[in-house]
Amino acid sequence: VQLQASGGGLVQAGGSLRLSCAASGRTFSSYGMAWFRQAPGREREFVSAINWRGSSSYLADSVKGRFTISRDNAKNTVYLQMNSLKPEDTAVYYCASASRPYSSAYYRTYEYGYWGQGTQVTVSS
Repeated sequence: VQLQASGGGLVQAGGSLRLSCAASGRTFSSYGMAWFRQAPGREREFVSAINWRGSSSYLADSVKGRFTISRDNAKNTVYLQMNSLKPEDTAVYYCASASRPYSSAYYRTYEYGYWGQGTQVTVSS
């Protein structure tokens, strides 16, 4: 399984970015997907997850109302739309694919067996 994240960059506070994660190597539509992030000196933290069908999602409290997760199973891609960005959103963002098929929108790291390489998001104040 390969996950290729893209879309990161440098943006001013209040701006927007859309991250994409293209998956290959297995039936994408059968697995839940998630985004995590890790800032320098901090542990990796959950951002958002979406179930295998795209019918339910889960957001961390810190990004509710600002971020939206979605997936396009025809394109084997999951997205993270990030609006109203804040400097504290600065981190490397990782996409992850669930280990088990027909999975829900999990928030725990151990539910995800496959990880992308990460894409840097930097928000300037």
